[in-house]
Amino acid sequence: MQTESFLPKDAPDTPPWLQGLNAPQKKAVEHCDGPLLVLSGAGTGKTRVLTCRLANLISTGKAKPWNILAVTFTNKAAREMKDRVANMIGPMVEQVWFGTFHALAARILRRHAEAVGLKANFTILDTDDQLRLIKQVMEANHIDVKRNPPRMVLAMISRWKDKGLTPDKVSLADASNLVEGSGADLYAQYQQRLLELNACDFGDLLLHNLTLFNQYPDILTDYHQRITHVMVDEYQDTNVAQYLWISLLVQKSRNLCCVGDDDQSIYGWRGAEVANMLRFAEIYSEAETIRLEENYRSTGHILGAASVLISHNETRLGKTLYTDDQHGEKVRVNGFWDGASEARAVADRIESLARHENVPLDSMAVLVRAGYQTREFEDVFIRLGIPYRVIGAKFYERQEIRDAIAYLRLIVQPADDLAFERIVNTPARGLGAKTIATIRNAARQQGLPMLAAAENMLSDTTLKPAARKHLAEFVNMVITWRGQLEHIPHTELVMTVLDESGYTTMWQKEKTPDAEGRLENLKELVTAMDSFEDLPGFLEHISLVMDGDNTNAGGEVMLMTLHAAKGLEFDVVFLPCWEEGAFPSQRTMDEKGASGLEEERRLAYVGITRARKQIFISYAASRRVHGLWQSGIPSRFLAELPDEHLIEETEHGMASGTAKPVTFDHMPIPTAASGYGPGWARLQERRQRGFTPSRAPVEGTSALTGQSDYAIGDRVFHQKFGNGNVIAIEGDRLTIAFDKAGDKKVVAGFVERVHKS
Repeated sequence: MQTESFLPKDAPDTPPWLQGLNAPQKKAVEHCDGPLLVLSGAGTGKTRVLTCRLANLISTGKAKPWNILAVTFTNKAAREMKDRVANMIGPMVEQVWFGTFHALAARILRRHAEAVGLKANFTILDTDDQLRLIKQVMEANHIDVKRNPPRMVLAMISRWKDKGLTPDKVSLADASNLVEGSGADLYAQYQQRLLELNACDFGDLLLHNLTLFNQYPDILTDYHQRITHVMVDEYQDTNVAQYLWISLLVQKSRNLCCVGDDDQSIYGWRGAEVANMLRFAEIYSEAETIRLEENYRSTGHILGAASVLISHNETRLGKTLYTDDQHGEKVRVNGFWDGASEARAVADRIESLARHENVPLDSMAVLVRAGYQTREFEDVFIRLGIPYRVIGAKFYERQEIRDAIAYLRLIVQPADDLAFERIVNTPARGLGAKTIATIRNAARQQGLPMLAAAENMLSDTTLKPAARKHLAEFVNMVITWRGQLEHIPHTELVMTVLDESGYTTMWQKEKTPDAEGRLENLKELVTAMDSFEDLPGFLEHISLVMDGDNTNAGGEVMLMTLHAAKGLEFDVVFLPCWEEGAFPSQRTMDEKGASGLEEERRLAYVGITRARKQIFISYAASRRVHGLWQSGIPSRFLAELPDEHLIEETEHGMASGTAKPVTFDHMPIPTAASGYGPGWARLQERRQRGFTPSRAPVEGTSALTGQSDYAIGDRVFHQKFGNGNVIAIEGDRLTIAFDKAGDKKVVAGFVERVHKS
């Protein structure tokens, strides 16, 4: 890859902050006055531009160190920027305002706390304290916290704060969506309690700053004099409150430098507004825009594929990445009959690269769209002894999975006191710490497991009637489940346990951004159990997984979601599970429409541009999703990748003989009329040109378009779901009312017609 030796030669007296810069980088560094937008593509050296520009401002006297505010999203990024600038200009860097949005806002708020009703020594509450406080407010208003989970209410309040909305600014429409219309009132009471406690949460830090700047002109004028230049990293990830805060600070000087990449804006689900970047030139009409397009990370084929893919987004400022380096290997695309074959093939390729090409394990990564998708790869890595690390919690270490497994452990082994204590009050059953301590003491005195001691306490008056009633309900459920252990499949038992215990309902009511992912993980747990003969065998497997050695001298393969991978880079990247509905996410598209699809495409772009040398994209024709087999079609994003940068591997490629890959023509392809867009037409053309071996069309579909020729009312048979009737048709996708499985959406090619209507 490109190194310093490829960069422009500098004159001997060139200052360090101007050395080794290409022309656009140098132009951005030397721009000192007025608004500047630096569109920095992946791997184009944005951190270098930020640090060199800051050093240039100070060294040329355009700004004093204490007049510069440099904002980042993480403390790590702030430290890295500060260290780099210190290497160029020395100790003067200590006087620059470095920090995250929250850290800098807290610094300002402590100087003016009294103006918003706080004292300078206010406390910043963590999430647990925030939950306790909102719960107190709700209970004081006689609101059922079981029907209206405090976490859900707190999440909505946080979203309002991210939008810069104080309680009086929340619209009736927004407030009506929360706790039967009382959301704004709860928000106001929550804020009042915070003031009484001399405390604030993270959202308040910026919200109180906005109040200071808007209601106290003298305070804002003071900061206009103090801060003459503002620099913002990752500007595409700013939310409304952050945008407003920045705008007020540069209201007078207009010296704002924002660096970021609209093509990497992937955090809309947590409030990020890519429009802040897209409208920069409209808001600051005198602004200069500089594009950093020369990539120093990836090969030509990787960049070519990524650039063409992202060009399908309409709402973007536009840039095209390129490199002076060699083209390297083409992007490899492969299909498999099922998810298990795909996971084995990825593991085989990793082993081959490590053993035969000496590629370090820690320079390889598997990036998935959703957290639950890591499970299948984790299981394969464990079986093959491939060291790996999950960024974020490993599948079997996630809270909801540990809770579910605790239920199962207690059913199989009633003497498991650790499991008992974990789930006896999860979800909440009115069995608090005092009750649990009483059961624990009784168990010790009687020399019994806690479950047995609890059962004995149901017939005496040790516990209060309410606690005894709730404990009886729990003990009876466990006894019932134990009785079912030998009579129903263990996969059916776990679903029964999760439903009857109220655990699934607890997360369904949560309505927070991570609640849906937790429910997906629980469904994936059922899928994982299906490959084991019985429940004890599965629990033994889990014990071995949890007892794995976490230290590996030879490094570990990285396994993470695409969101977690942003900002990272690897020599080799695997992008599995590229099927329509999974990626792009159907839920995202249903909720956000066209903007959701564009954010999904940006996520695919981020995934591809994480790779330095090699990239492998794969999909499966069928996959166990949440315990059910689903047929699938390749992601539309595959259709948008350019032929000249791709290789579709054969059975001798990625699969290494472990599973025969399928090709693009294996499954019917939706038409543009089906709502899938022009990319699908390109995939159809690719198939007709002979990009993949030809096959006869699947019965029930058109040979040319893949359009279903079924009619509503047709009687059909599916290998997994049995017989059913077609009740709706969309392109090649059929909605079928199965006799036993209920309504399902399946691809026409995966059913057989029994008779026409």
